Amino acid sequence: MNKRPQIQFGTDGWRAIIAEDFTFANVRACAEAVARNLVTTGRASQGLVIGYDTRYGSARFANAVAEVVNNYGIATHMFDVPAPTPACSFAVVDHGAANGVMITASHNPPEWNGFKVKSAAGGSAAPQEVAQIEAHLADVLDGKSAEQVGGRAANTVFDVIGPYIEQLHRVIDVAPLKSAPLKIVVDAMHGSGAGIIPEVLAGGKIEVIEIRSDHNPNFPGMDQPEPIAHNVLPLSAAVREHRADLGIALDGDADRVGIVDENGNYFTTLEVFSLLTDHFMGRRNELGGVACTITMSSMVDKLSAHYGAPVYRTPVGFKFVGPTMIENGCSMGGEESGGYAFKGHVPERDGSLSGLLFLQALVMSGKRPSELLSGLHELVGPHTFRRIDVSYDESQRAGLAEKVASASPGLLGGFALESEDRRDGVRFDLAGGSWAVVRMSGTEPLVRIYAETPDAKTLEAVLADLRTTLGV
Repeated sequence: MNKRPQIQFGTDGWRAIIAEDFTFANVRACAEAVARNLVTTGRASQGLVIGYDTRYGSARFANAVAEVVNNYGIATHMFDVPAPTPACSFAVVDHGAANGVMITASHNPPEWNGFKVKSAAGGSAAPQEVAQIEAHLADVLDGKSAEQVGGRAANTVFDVIGPYIEQLHRVIDVAPLKSAPLKIVVDAMHGSGAGIIPEVLAGGKIEVIEIRSDHNPNFPGMDQPEPIAHNVLPLSAAVREHRADLGIALDGDADRVGIVDENGNYFTTLEVFSLLTDHFMGRRNELGGVACTITMSSMVDKLSAHYGAPVYRTPVGFKFVGPTMIENGCSMGGEESGGYAFKGHVPERDGSLSGLLFLQALVMSGKRPSELLSGLHELVGPHTFRRIDVSYDESQRAGLAEKVASASPGLLGGFALESEDRRDGVRFDLAGGSWAVVRMSGTEPLVRIYAETPDAKTLEAVLADLRTTLGV
């Protein structure tokens, strides 16, 4: 008897290793589930946007999605070239489509690919919609038939980059950025974000140097195209070599950002989002509030209290952050992984826009990145952050999940626990504003351990106590 495929939608879509679980048969099953959901919810006439990145087979997998969906009488609009995930999110809104499907594994290693579903609002599909699609997927995998609507519909290939660039120009006033006598380096990490920022800033005084801009699905020189400290060493070197004012890194599908200062020093993702929060509230007077995950910095809470704006905490994933932004009219949203969203755009992460807004902070303040960070710490105090990812074999998952669910240490790093949040793993709020989180990754076989404290010594003590508690 053939074993039924294990396809589960995690924090942001379904991801798997190519040719093992990420096969054409399984991608077609996911596409059919999306199509059936559009039919049963009465949205089939709105059509579907299909995008893809630079990974192995992404364009062919995207064509397989179109073939299945078209057979359900649903028109599709497909990228003409590999492009960022936020370009897919925007295209859903621009075309008035019911959903979007993006073939990408984002920051995962090169042997992975994935299937992301975008909402009609241009964000990650909300948990309720994902649950509906998963219910249809179960029927597809069980071989249950479904009624199809009309005849075969058409697949139209469209220019994805042009309208997306125009949208970025609408969201941010690039004229002051282009006229600034600055030099920046952009690291595209061989992904689908290559060429976006240089094109947005072309034709002015600002000099933009792009590295690792060739599309390469092997993502050479890194385990995975994620803009974290050890992966941006080439960017740091390029910033120092060119004596640049700023370094901007994008992940594989350009929905995340990493920042390097004028000295080549990497800023943590929590520092970057806190600096953008300070920029939005302090310089732009955007006080609509912040939606962010339980793993985001407590600096955001301190900044929001300082400027008089609300903060809304969510479980990890933009399927929670995006809807929270919409419901509360937030000015911005973010998660610890380096994905940030902003009002006036789609409620979804956008690495290129995040990098441009950080550049805007430099231009409006007249300060260097290192000076912005020093000013932030003067305002909210010192904060040190670290995340540890502990891998496991699938046979260990249930046991580790139980340990995470039951974790209840008396002290962490000598700090007493003040409160707990168990919406996604567990967050421990500690005395003095420090905190720690332990949770199971929704996209990879990893236990993620996070902590933020005033200094490195305390940070290591908190992390060590957490590892002891979990036995990892």
